Amino acid sequence: MEPGFTNGNWDLPDLRELLLFYRDAGVDAALADTAFDRFAEPAPQTAPKAGFRDEQPAPAGRPSPKPAGRPAAPVVKPAEMATPDETQVALARELAANAKSLDELRAHLTGFDGCNLKFTAKNLVFADGNPDGPLMVIGEAPGRDEDVKGLPFVGRSGQLLDRMLGAIGHDRRTVYVANVIPWRPPGNRTPTPHETEICRPFIERQIELAAPRVIITLGGPSTKALLKSSEGIMRQRGNWKNFVSLSGTEIPAMPSLHPAYLLRNPAHKRLAWRDFLEVKARLQQLDDQS
Repeated sequence: MEPGFTNGNWDLPDLRELLLFYRDAGVDAALADTAFDRFAEPAPQTAPKAGFRDEQPAPAGRPSPKPAGRPAAPVVKPAEMATPDETQVALARELAANAKSLDELRAHLTGFDGCNLKFTAKNLVFADGNPDGPLMVIGEAPGRDEDVKGLPFVGRSGQLLDRMLGAIGHDRRTVYVANVIPWRPPGNRTPTPHETEICRPFIERQIELAAPRVIITLGGPSTKALLKSSEGIMRQRGNWKNFVSLSGTEIPAMPSLHPAYLLRNPAHKRLAWRDFLEVKARLQQLDDQS
């Protein structure tokens, strides 16, 4: 018997917790229009009677017909999945390079159809906060709440991020927040290397136009994409790196743990706290030098 399931009915508190779990896991659509009773006994299957026409052996020399079914899905090799469409990548690079301002870059992204994620997302999630602020925080991709509101980091992980920034004396009035990928992947799945490569020129140009003094990359995917490193986030976090812009300018970058990871592993918040203290000290050092 499932917890909270009594006499064929869910207790409301348990049902609410289950729905919240599904929401946080990225489930935002029902699998069917009608409910399915998974506790019902399966109906007995009746074996077909002998003698039906379709039970007769095929004539000699003629192959037996295969039962109809779904056509086999095409086999996609991993190398093919990781190889981006060079035409679209070239177009993304051209559009990004030609953007003279953040508003123009956003307009180019709005009109860009080269990434398949655009057609399953509700909104473009470009950025939030102050583009003139000294600190830029970059995650991987929007989630459900971000997709609905069109703003990055507004769900539970965003609320935690705001508290982390507040602990070092910053908020979205002094911080610019964005993602490597500006459209939500369906079901919050991991973006493919193809999708990351398509979107990379836009986020690199976005960083160059905002010109922050310090960058925080949240999580392994954004760290690997922007800092061009193959090491895991636990080995990289807490160690200063350099993001090299398209023009060759180097910006100090601190890899840290993603707030969504910290919500699942609260014991590691102490590690992220050390990273953010390093960022606070670096920003203070840069202020003292200017």
